[in-house]
Order: sequence, then C-alpha cells, then structure tokens
Amino acid sequence: MDNAVYASLSRQSGLMAEMRVVANNIANANTAGFRREGVIFAEHLAALDRRGDTLSMAHARGRLLDLTQGVLTQTNNNLDLAIEGAGFFLVEAPDGLRLTRAGAFTPSPEGELMTSEGHRLLDEGQGPIILPAGAGTVAVGPDGTLSSNGLPFGRIGLFAPPEGVDLTRQGGTAFTLQGEPEPVVDGRIRQGFLEESNVDSVFEITRMIEVQRAYELGQSFLDREDQRIRGAITAMTR
Repeated sequence: MDNAVYASLSRQSGLMAEMRVVANNIANANTAGFRREGVIFAEHLAALDRRGDTLSMAHARGRLLDLTQGVLTQTNNNLDLAIEGAGFFLVEAPDGLRLTRAGAFTPSPEGELMTSEGHRLLDEGQGPIILPAGAGTVAVGPDGTLSSNGLPFGRIGLFAPPEGVDLTRQGGTAFTLQGEPEPVVDGRIRQGFLEESNVDSVFEITRMIEVQRAYELGQSFLDREDQRIRGAITAMTR
C-alpha cells in the first residue's frame, strides 16, 4: 500500500475518535456535573531510508479532561450541592470508589445520602452519611458540615485524585481513580445549587463540523488514491 494511504488512514482513525468524543460532549451539554473531554493526538515518525526521510502518521493517543468549573444554578433543594473551587464528592459504587461533581443527592429508605445512580455519598472519613432519625431540614455549611435542628452530625468530604494520577470516566459524571483519594481543603460547598456541565455547545458543534469536513476531505483523497492504483494495475496488466 502507498505510504500516503497509510498516513491518511491513521488520520481518519484519529478523526473518528475525536468525532465520538465531541458527540458525547454535545449529548451531555445539559448533564449536571459533566466534564467535557478533548482528544490528544500524537505524531509517529517512521524512517523510510538512510537519507533521513520519514513517514508521519497521526494517532489519537488519549483523552484530555477539562476540569473548568461549570455555572452554578440555584435549585433551592436542600440536598442539591455544588462544589465551588477544587475537589470532588466521593461516592461508593458496587465496584469501588468514584469521584463526581454531580451533587443531586436523595436519602435512601435507611437514611443514607445517595446519588441518582444509587451510590452512597461518603464523608471526610470515607464513611457513609446517614441522616439522624426524625431529622428535619438538613443544613450544609460551606466546609461540608451537616447539621439538623442546629446539631452537627457529619461532614461531607471533598477529595481529589493522587498527584500525577489521571481520572478515567466511568459513566456520565463519575470517574474512577488509581490509588487513595486525597482530601481537598480549599473547596467550598454551596447548598441548594447544582453545577452545570462545562460543555460549550456552540464550540462543540463548530468543532464537529470541522472534524466532519476534515474526514470528508480525507475520504475524498483515499477514493482518488484507490482510483489511481486501480488505473495503474489495469494499465500494467493490459
């Protein structure tokens, strides 16, 4: 196969990966706590001869998570919580711990604070948060302190992944992490608010159009190369 075809195919594969990421961003533009992603491209150079000529091929190496804070929207629900600044809520899923910025919580029949997926919200000591029996309106302070009828009964923990460890998306708004989560002390919790997605819909749609056009251009080039190779083979076999 011609080197130009190899290079073009590697580019097409990367553009397809980016299109999937952009489409997922757009689909979650209204998902509270969602964090947009971008694609990281790497260039691979292969030597062609002893003169130093190389073949350059692109590869969608990985994804880049955008941790820019989203807009905080007031809901007036006292169990809707938003983080202002750094940090994530720590929740317990059946297969391990998760970090999330989605702060819409509800009490379970046993009084535990849960996410919409049924994962338990954990306190600063990584234990479940249980509302006291007969608790009235629950107040949450900026430092995460929980109180009912003026009496504190727990404190929501804010955490971050260990330094140098990347987050891996697990579901729409939750992230897995390797290692032990580290406490965050400079984040603030706002009660009665939710953090919106940080996706800029106009930017993502514009990027989708750009990626689609680039892909169509690459496909046009591959079609012309295919016709050229077929024509050369036909000419040589006459």
